[in-house]
Amino acid sequence: MASTSNYHAFFFLYSILLFISAFAATAVSLGSKSLVLPVLKDKCSGQYLTQINQRTPLVPVKLTIDLGARFMWIDCDTYVSSSYKPVPCDSALCALADAHSCTTECYSSPKPGCHNNTCSHFPGNPVIGLSTSGDIGQDIVSLKSINGVTVSVPDVPFVCGTGILLENLADGVTGVAGLGRHNISLPSALGFPNKFSVCLSSTTNSSGIIILGDSVKIPSNLLTHTPLIRNPVSTAGSHFEGEASTDYFIGLTSIKIAGKEVKFNKTLLSIDSEGKGGTKISTVEPYTVLHTTIYKAVVRAFVKQLNNRFFQVQPPVAPFGACFQYSTTFDVDEQGPMVPLIDLILDSAGGSSVVWRLVGANSMVRISSLVMCLGVVDGGLEPRTSIVIGGHQLEDNLLQFDLANSRLGFSSSLLAKNTTCSKFKFSRSKLFDL
Repeated sequence: MASTSNYHAFFFLYSILLFISAFAATAVSLGSKSLVLPVLKDKCSGQYLTQINQRTPLVPVKLTIDLGARFMWIDCDTYVSSSYKPVPCDSALCALADAHSCTTECYSSPKPGCHNNTCSHFPGNPVIGLSTSGDIGQDIVSLKSINGVTVSVPDVPFVCGTGILLENLADGVTGVAGLGRHNISLPSALGFPNKFSVCLSSTTNSSGIIILGDSVKIPSNLLTHTPLIRNPVSTAGSHFEGEASTDYFIGLTSIKIAGKEVKFNKTLLSIDSEGKGGTKISTVEPYTVLHTTIYKAVVRAFVKQLNNRFFQVQPPVAPFGACFQYSTTFDVDEQGPMVPLIDLILDSAGGSSVVWRLVGANSMVRISSLVMCLGVVDGGLEPRTSIVIGGHQLEDNLLQFDLANSRLGFSSSLLAKNTTCSKFKFSRSKLFDL
């Protein structure tokens, strides 16, 4: 006869499986149609923002996008909704959220973010590195399908934050949309845990897009693939012991500028036993951040390849290390300033290498009408991650995160194909006019 503890363990596991099935059923109930989120670049902060409609009655909610964050969190200080549900500590969703924490007492009348016996997690501000504890709740979310039809998704999990976490986030933002490798990240919470795509616009007056799901046809020759690597040690500001990173790491093996390999210590490209090193992708860092030794080598090699074609600005404009006078002698084509190409050499599933090419529009940053700078910054001698590919380098590049096959599909610059991330089409049959 089975023991009582074994029975409870079986029942709890069964509850989790039922909950996972319910997540999958959400996508099925939507007809497996992809959902879309607009992405706007904030003019003042440079942050990438999206907006959802949430609650009953529906309220527009503006969020900063954090590609590697574990979940969506929203400021609950003034949160009002008749459809809000707290998540109990002993529930299947709490286990799925991998929370390991519980709010046992709320010292006010019950409200969103304050209920007894409620599962809790650590919402965090990725810009200032501050985290707090917050209750996990569920509420209705409304957004568009790829066909432009409004879709309502019930009981979408999120974490309640507070107003103190909004410091240095863009004006009007009330939380963070986390797209990381986690069971309750926004793609998973909306029923699309296996695949999503990101295309960031390079301008502040036109939007890019996040596509949840894979019903959109992407030309097979548009994407090149490289494996996604799992860092076994969390890179989040606050985390539980033994928790793996939810950031997206890739296997960068070398960097070439104008076809010539940049010399630096390649051991920095590997992730060590403490989770340090490697290369990840970020929508929070505005520019690519490099370990000091890699940074110095890249800047030196880039300046050398320019071969004194342009006058350097001394001192360079912070935070950059190499800036140049911009004038009519600075040739520009459809892919931006005509400067040495930067190639990121990456692993491929077949064992050979693939190339993610950064054209002038992604490598150079326009500071003024007179100055342009190489868009990489110094991350210091002891960064958590050796290379963080930042937002400027991602703009007008289509990225597909295929978690079912643990691989990243990337297009390199869409400018080379005479299109941009802001020219997407609301259609299941075609994403761009290519």
